Amino acid sequence: MERPLLFLDVDGPLNPYAAKPSRRPEGYTTLRVPVSGIASRPLRVWLNPAHGEALLGLGFELCWATTWMAEANHWIGPVVGLPELPYVDFGAALSAHRPDLVHWKTEALVAYAAGRPFAWVDDEQSPADRDWVAAHHPGPALLHHVDPRVGLREADFTALAAFAASPR
Repeated sequence: MERPLLFLDVDGPLNPYAAKPSRRPEGYTTLRVPVSGIASRPLRVWLNPAHGEALLGLGFELCWATTWMAEANHWIGPVVGLPELPYVDFGAALSAHRPDLVHWKTEALVAYAAGRPFAWVDDEQSPADRDWVAAHHPGPALLHHVDPRVGLREADFTALAAFAASPR
């Protein structure tokens, strides 16, 4: 049996960008990422090196679902201890506005899953996304919201592990 997919967003779940800017969360390291084409300061990213091992132990097939796309393998994966992962190429959907209030990632994630069970960790999901997935995805799906002020926590890993272990 194929393992379920786990779609990983970076900013929010792995990088608690909304935490107090003067206080790096405990257990996190600071990464400075140059932003191409912008003359301002590099982007500050907080990452927890323990997250990779925890994510790998959940029983999912991991996949990036982030605006970082392929860059997540260069900047994020090595710091958190993840191998190179596939990523969803959002293409034209990247940051597109939808009048139905469904997140611009949702349709692409459902298409990528192609009926496979999946969990999606992000800080921007809404009831509209849950409804859209329920109406357009035939398999089990967990849309798991992560607070961008704290990032992934033990309770999040517990919920994800329970979904991964649930019968299909």
